[in-house]
Amino acid sequence: MALPLISILTPFKNTSAYLDDCLLSIINQSYKNWELVIVDDHSTDSSYDIVKQWAEEDARIKLFRNTGSGIIEALRHAFHESQGTLITRMDSDDIMYSNKLEHMAGQLLDSGFGHVALGQVQYFGDDGISEGYSKYEHWLNKLTERGSNYTEIYKECVIPSPCWMVYREDLERCGAFFPDRYPEDYDLTFRFYENDLKCIPSDQLLHRWRDYPNRTSRTHVHYAQNYFLDIKLKYFLKLNHDPSRELTVWGAGFKGKTIAQSLVKAGVPFFWICDNPNKIGKTIYDQVMLPFHALKDLSNPQSIITVANEEAQSAIRKHLQEWQMKPMQDYFFFC
Repeated sequence: MALPLISILTPFKNTSAYLDDCLLSIINQSYKNWELVIVDDHSTDSSYDIVKQWAEEDARIKLFRNTGSGIIEALRHAFHESQGTLITRMDSDDIMYSNKLEHMAGQLLDSGFGHVALGQVQYFGDDGISEGYSKYEHWLNKLTERGSNYTEIYKECVIPSPCWMVYREDLERCGAFFPDRYPEDYDLTFRFYENDLKCIPSDQLLHRWRDYPNRTSRTHVHYAQNYFLDIKLKYFLKLNHDPSRELTVWGAGFKGKTIAQSLVKAGVPFFWICDNPNKIGKTIYDQVMLPFHALKDLSNPQSIITVANEEAQSAIRKHLQEWQMKPMQDYFFFC
């Protein structure tokens, strides 16, 4: 039985220093029936020529220039040119472990349509990895090991953009790369969740995720935190919010205020809770700040929690559990 073709979609821009390592890791895959659809997003360095040389030596590498601008249009172009039954992404500055495609394709073939195959990731960089990225890696891999990624989808992006694989039909059902919404990987993850693509648990380390100072996710305005909050609130109101229940927002820091402003603008009523005695009783955005115990006076609330402090989060989670409230039903951590 012939193995299905895997299309690897890869936008690139000015990653000449890393392309050889990336492409070699794809060439060396144990799974051989793949095509790399790689799209240059207007590079100004030697990136295009490097890929062109590789493409001349291996017909499975299909090189194009982005007819639009930006990563979303490059992904659309790549998907349009792709022929594979199975679709995955790859970042042009990263490295695949040699069994990555084989493992993920095997997961999908065993599980069938309606699933997303995942793998664990490892950050690396010439200057080491920050504590924040190290924590994110650990958190993400724990979710992936259990296949419980969606249980914390409102905290951060729970599916790494260069380490998933789905059937073409499922990607099309989820809208592929057509919404003009950044961060595009987080938005696609929410659409996987919306369309009930089940995450297949994986304990396999499959992807090395490179970090460096001018990496796009560090520098581009589209990846600023306020865009994450916009996406979180958009999908919460669409997928999890029950308008018949009283909505509360916990926390009055930057994130809490941003969420509150957005709810006021959208005309969504809510109660605002905080633990800062200097703010309790005051009015912000026409909302009176209430103490935490006010939640007990509400009949059937849903809560958005924007408190970032880990100790405070643990205390809040403990209280909510004591009150018989359930995550992703009664309360949602947005940080």
